[in-house]
This record gives sequence, structure tokens and C-alpha cells, in this order.
Amino acid sequence: MRHPHSEAPVALTAGSRDRLASEPGALFVYGTLQFPTVLEALIGRIPSGRPTAAPGWRAAALERRVYPGLVAAPGSTATGLLMEDLTPTEWKILDDFEDDRYDLREITLAEGLTGWAYVWPEGEVLPYNWQADYFADRHLAAYTARFKARVAQRESPAC
Repeated sequence: MRHPHSEAPVALTAGSRDRLASEPGALFVYGTLQFPTVLEALIGRIPSGRPTAAPGWRAAALERRVYPGLVAAPGSTATGLLMEDLTPTEWKILDDFEDDRYDLREITLAEGLTGWAYVWPEGEVLPYNWQADYFADRHLAAYTARFKARVAQRESPAC
């Protein structure tokens, strides 16, 4: 969302009721949401996504977390996917999934594109980047199973 008197993107506060009020369009994912099994477990399908990058940002490893945080990093470039076909319901599910500490911001991507991204605030950021291969090898199966169980529990009829 852009403030009417500013060119700079305005962060939408994490956990706020109106974080999605502006109906964001494309979502830039750079961490666990790049994995089809995670998306399938959360929203029941794999949206189309095209590879892109976010110059001036990095997907940082975070203390005591298996997922990354997107942080400003001049001279770095975070790689990820731009998902342009999320429904409002899917946006809500993904927004509920994201840690409350993230801010939803519109950022500039490669090739002059823009997209919304969950940006990590200060603190708990490690000096090295999050590694997708390490996550896949060590954490993906349990991470995905946790969300599949939540979805199954939410969809099961009450007795």
C-alpha cells in the first residue's frame, strides 16, 4: 500500500485486522512457501509462481527458527517466486500462517516488478543466509506434516 503523499511503501502491521485490507496482488515468497508441499498443505493447491529476485534484500537465517526472514541488505539479492494468482481466501490463510512479527510490504523486485513480501523486523537475524537445501533435508517433512494435521483437524466434522 502506498501512502498518497509518499513514494515509499508503507508497511502493513503484522497481526493487525486490516493487514490485507488493501487487497495485495502478487506475493514474493523466499522461504518455506517456495516448497510445493508446504503450499499444498496450507492452501490445498500449488499456485503458479515465476522465479524472480529482490535486489537489496536477503533471506536471513533466524535464531531458533527453521524459516527465514527477509531483511534489507544492500549488495545482496534474495531469490524466490512471485505468486500472482492467489485468491483472497488463500491470502488470508497465508497471512494467518506467517509469524505475527512480519510486516507485509510492497517491495521492488528484479525486472521492474513489484510484489508484496513478509519482511522480518530487527532482531534474531543471523549473519548468514537461510539455506533451502538444509531446510528440505532436515525440516521439510515435519514442517509440512504439522500443517497437514492442522488442515485435517479444521476440516473434520464435529462430533
